[in-house]
Amino acid sequence: MNKKTVVLLVLAGVCFLSGPQVNAQTATGKQTTASNSGKVGVDQDIQLLRKDIRSQKKQLIAENLNLTPTEATKFWPVYEQYQTEYTKIGDAKVALIKEYAQNWGTITDDQALNYLNRSQEINESVIKLRQKYLPIVNQVLPGKKTATFFQLDRRIDMLFDVQLASQIPLVQTQGK
Repeated sequence: MNKKTVVLLVLAGVCFLSGPQVNAQTATGKQTTASNSGKVGVDQDIQLLRKDIRSQKKQLIAENLNLTPTEATKFWPVYEQYQTEYTKIGDAKVALIKEYAQNWGTITDDQALNYLNRSQEINESVIKLRQKYLPIVNQVLPGKKTATFFQLDRRIDMLFDVQLASQIPLVQTQGK
């Protein structure tokens, strides 16, 4: 496997939290054909990895949140809404990583700054989403459990982000 493919698989896979498949598309918006089957295969791998990570995250939260049956009945639908919105942020992150990987080796100063700004916007989106859902979760869970949920959510994300950061080559190292 070439470096771009490894970067793309590892990064987007770790990137998180499944959503709709990120399909390879041509400039006209049509799905790619067999001539780009490797790219479609990578996209399918990304989808499967994100789905697995989403499942593992939910399991970790369920194991550590210690919800009563009544709390669980109220919490999990809110969690699913939260996760749906979070997935959209993950989609933006995957798109950014894919673009970075596709341009690896030819990234200009302007592109590097653009990637940095977009990455910061993605991080800010996560913070805004948590701020939006804090009162919503707190309507269905008591304060300690609300805090615990967001602690778990943040810890899991930080673990993935550390893995992700360790796999993304520094832009300055391209061509070396």
